[in-house]
Amino acid sequence: MRSIQTTMQVLPDGTVRLGDSASLPPGDHQVVLTVLDNEEQARQDQALRDFLAQPPLELGPWPADLSLRREDMYGDWGR
Repeated sequence: MRSIQTTMQVLPDGTVRLGDSASLPPGDHQVVLTVLDNEEQARQDQALRDFLAQPPLELGPWPADLSLRREDMYGDWGR
């Protein structure tokens, strides 16, 4: 299975034309199509920018006796 991200143009007769980057062999293909309008894409981009602009959390030093060994975290079961 491949993942292809490209642009698509819907023609007046209802057919579609994919961008040049979608080089597929001739024949039938099963596809999943997600259409993002410009406003939705802008909202997603802004949400990502807002998230990345948040200052890092300063939680202080870790406890001196903190052990992250599997046995200490999960006990005798080791899960």
